[in-house]
Amino acid sequence: MTRGVVFAGGLRPDGLPAALSDPGRLAAVTATGLLETGPEDAFEDLAQLAASVTGCTRAFITLVDDHRSFWKSCVGVNAPELPTRQNPVRESFCYFLVGLGGEPFVIEDAAADPRTSGHPSVVPMKIGAWAGYPILAPGGEVLGSMCVIDENPHTWQPAELSSLATMARAVSNEINLRTSLTVAQDALVTAQDALRTSSALARSLQDSLLPPVLQQVPGLETAASYLPAAGGTTVVGDFYDLFHAKGPWWCTVMGDVCGKGTEAAKVTALARYTLRAEATQHLSPALVCERLNSALLEQRIGDRFLTAVYVTFRTTGGGIAGRLCTAGHLPALIRRADGRVQQVGRPGTLLGVFPDVLLNDVRFRLAPGDTLLLYTDGATEARARRTTSSGDRPQFGEDALAAAFAGCRGLDAAGIVTHLSEILAEHSGDWASDDTALLVLRVPPRS
Repeated sequence: MTRGVVFAGGLRPDGLPAALSDPGRLAAVTATGLLETGPEDAFEDLAQLAASVTGCTRAFITLVDDHRSFWKSCVGVNAPELPTRQNPVRESFCYFLVGLGGEPFVIEDAAADPRTSGHPSVVPMKIGAWAGYPILAPGGEVLGSMCVIDENPHTWQPAELSSLATMARAVSNEINLRTSLTVAQDALVTAQDALRTSSALARSLQDSLLPPVLQQVPGLETAASYLPAAGGTTVVGDFYDLFHAKGPWWCTVMGDVCGKGTEAAKVTALARYTLRAEATQHLSPALVCERLNSALLEQRIGDRFLTAVYVTFRTTGGGIAGRLCTAGHLPALIRRADGRVQQVGRPGTLLGVFPDVLLNDVRFRLAPGDTLLLYTDGATEARARRTTSSGDRPQFGEDALAAAFAGCRGLDAAGIVTHLSEILAEHSGDWASDDTALLVLRVPPRS
């Protein structure tokens, strides 16, 4: 059953990983309070999202104790009663994740892979391929898994696995946030301690939806920043991304999801990975945004919607040639090498509300020394610092942002992001009323 797999903690007498029976892990599973509980939207939506972005018919969020895999969520399986929402642990692939200490477990052909070819569930459960990422407690204990099943062999794409990893972290954070608040109440800890714990977990979820480092585009300078709102404890929906699409084409996006919390994070995850998948099929930004609009409507994740500015571009001998679409979002800004700043993008319909949207591609070029700036409304709507002499706190505004951008003479991409962030911080007195994201693409000037 476990050929070719070495479990660090060894095996139990029944041949399964000894880690399944670890008392600390079992205590962490019990502490979630989720065993023997019914479906909840927070988990059902994430499981449905996992099935959607991977194209699989089945997706599970499981909690694994020493003898069973309990399905907190199960998409594609008819299990209306609690006793049917589980299977013996030896009939689940989830024990691999526990035995491997939380490493992901990915199988492209379950019948042919020596690790699973003799597993008792491959044939009866029609498992052609399986991919799972761990759900972790704050102490690192493996609580269970976020996994998807394809009836046929499946070559997992990097974007699919990245999406699963992100959603597994989202599930972990949702569970741990609940647990931390319960523990805080039971232990009568101070409200300040509970707030710090909630904030850290919420921000961890937000960070998981942003690229830790921007991908480097040959011949181009790139930089980005994300500044959370001051005093915030909930996740909001600002996001950005930069990735290779196909051939010479690259894509970048800046988006803003309406709302906060886990619901907004689910929309952010769906948007990010839908855009990455569609970018490999279509080069028109407007068409890609239309496909994202359809995906949002199909998922029907609450009443959330989003705005976005999406760019497809390629590098040329003279700089960059690209197309840009704004979907309910603020226009992008281009700073020419001589300091002139211009807006680019036609107003378009926001996404996730209407089945028919009006979106347009706008062509643009960047020459050596030119810079493209994408931003969220946290920049233009930043409120002036509060003073004792004035009750009015004007917003920073689009004109001030354009002027600050024009004043970035001689700065590289990272310097531009730093300069704009400092100006916004000065305006607001380091008290941002909303999250603010900035992303810069700059063609280096010729020597």
